[in-house]
Amino acid sequence: MSDPISTEDHGPVRIIWSDNPPVNALGAAVRQGLVREIEAAEADDAVEAVVIACKGRTFFAGADISEFGKPPVMPWLPTVVDRIEACEKPVVAAIHGTALGGGCEVALGCHYRVALPSAKLGFPEVNLGLLPGAGGTQRGPRVAGVELALQMAVTGKPVSAQVAADAGLVNRLVEGDLIEHAVAYANEVKDTRPLPRSSQRDDRLQDVDPSIFEEFKKKNAKLFRGDVAPAANLELVRIATEKPYEEGVIAERNKFMELMVGDQAKARQYFFFAERKASKIEGVSDDVQPREIKRVGVIGAGTMGGGISMNFLTAGIPVTIVEMNQEALDRGTGIMRKNYDSTARKGRMTPEQVEQAMGLLKPSLNFDDLAECDLIIEAVYENMDVKKDIFGRLDGIARKGAILASNTSYLDINEIAAATSRPQDVLGLHFFSPANIMKLLEVVRGDKTADDVLVTAMAIAKKIRKVAVIAGVCYGFIGNRMLIPRQLEAEKLLMEGATPQQVDKVHVEFGMPMGPFQMADLAGVDIGWHRDPSRIESIRDALCAIDRWGQKKGAGFYDYDENRRPSPSEKVQGIIDDFAKQKGIEKREISDQEIIERTLYTMVNEGAKILEEGKAQRASDIDVVWVYGYGWPVYRGGPMYWADSVGADKIVEGLKRQQERLGDKFSFSQLLLDKAEKGEKFTR
Repeated sequence: MSDPISTEDHGPVRIIWSDNPPVNALGAAVRQGLVREIEAAEADDAVEAVVIACKGRTFFAGADISEFGKPPVMPWLPTVVDRIEACEKPVVAAIHGTALGGGCEVALGCHYRVALPSAKLGFPEVNLGLLPGAGGTQRGPRVAGVELALQMAVTGKPVSAQVAADAGLVNRLVEGDLIEHAVAYANEVKDTRPLPRSSQRDDRLQDVDPSIFEEFKKKNAKLFRGDVAPAANLELVRIATEKPYEEGVIAERNKFMELMVGDQAKARQYFFFAERKASKIEGVSDDVQPREIKRVGVIGAGTMGGGISMNFLTAGIPVTIVEMNQEALDRGTGIMRKNYDSTARKGRMTPEQVEQAMGLLKPSLNFDDLAECDLIIEAVYENMDVKKDIFGRLDGIARKGAILASNTSYLDINEIAAATSRPQDVLGLHFFSPANIMKLLEVVRGDKTADDVLVTAMAIAKKIRKVAVIAGVCYGFIGNRMLIPRQLEAEKLLMEGATPQQVDKVHVEFGMPMGPFQMADLAGVDIGWHRDPSRIESIRDALCAIDRWGQKKGAGFYDYDENRRPSPSEKVQGIIDDFAKQKGIEKREISDQEIIERTLYTMVNEGAKILEEGKAQRASDIDVVWVYGYGWPVYRGGPMYWADSVGADKIVEGLKRQQERLGDKFSFSQLLLDKAEKGEKFTR
């Protein structure tokens, strides 16, 4: 392998170049080269200043994660950053693309920072269960101030170069040729002494109000629920305001090592690779090329159809959206416009970008207009007869080679495909609601789906910034199939003595964003309801029959006030008690552990069935679905990784303990039993 570090002299300014594609990760060879060339520049009398710059599309975008868990290769990054800062000649960081994690720490080690306006800087280590380990938590607040340092380190979200410049983290924003400007800046400061060394500054730490930390915690309370890394990052920034730099970096290093060997960091690092693995399609050659998608058609302008359309419009892909009547079409496109305007008000889009996106939309009442589309997505309600009728019509209209997709969340893609003469062009594209926000996309592979159709689906998912996972055809695919036993057992637990708030509390304390009944109320208790008031077969049916459809009606499993704040409902408890009485179920005390075993262990069992049936390519794909589609806490890695952490034997033991209550419909996954017997894991 060639040396990723090279140099180039511009008069008295030496540029130290890194060329380590794709993201200039700070691997061992890069670290060694940086130290070598800083020392060489310092020893060369002809060199008066140094610029550190990167070739390719980005500045250093972080550490080399492939080195995690392996024996360290010297020098460590903290040593590199310290050596840069100790240089007796001015060092300027020339930042383009992203300066993330270790890259941002390298920039802080430099005496000055010059950046293009399009650049971003940040500390995303918290997303790997870690903290900046090369002085970032100590230099960051000293240079950028406590408030911005907290935002960067605790949330993990990068900030724009403009925000960084406003805070003093970037010394100069430049337009045009970055290197030309960086060299010019280096010439400006080459005689400046003393050099501004980040670790020696304390001007930004004067008069810091200690309450800033508690206020930050309150404002970002969700970040701290069960997750240890955000709290560790906050604590280290606090230490920067209380202790000398030398003590702060020792505390940072100790906490970094503690986190690195912790369960949460291991889970997050596992998930980092799981997400990347999900894009690989088993059984499909890398040579298969995607079909060209110039225009997308969407059938249905409701909540899902509108949200799906927005993904493509935002990515600059024209959309033809078709509805049955003008009122529904106007309502749907109006909501899309409203959503875009809301995004613009929050500063996430400019008004010009909103107009550009909406300008790519072609609303229509004419089904034949879909003939011009390369990908057509059906997004009507869950009824097989309706969907088969639509696909039959599409078969006679869509051009040859067009991909036909259903957004169904449960139904058989093979049966839908059979309604056409081209099942090879049919697949499922299951978007999650709200479709314009949720990152997950289940790509459902029919028995006859062509390889290039799958490749196209995965490529277009990336273009619209979705995380796509391949699923096989089965009822509910991966995510919703695993949701079924959870919801079934949760409702049974109510009749046996648990309350909605107890069940939900167990799930929230586990790390889920909400529990089963909170989720039902948010999504709509009436989803999938048969709408026949004479058929009251479940607690959900009873709620729907009296218009308790969830938050949208102000009542569901909970009562809601005008601000949608929930409270326990006596009426719902009465319905639960009536059902229990009818079924002859005697109420008893339900433990939190029983709730976990019956609602989460059953999910693991279903996930194991999905694997043994080949409906998911790999266990890690199931984890990606549940983290991105349902809010499973990423610091637990996903249900299958979590099962490995608990132990398959413990999962089986718990399910056997509950087997009688789970009923005749429950059956063990043979794969789960085998893993338990052999002491094997699903994910490792």
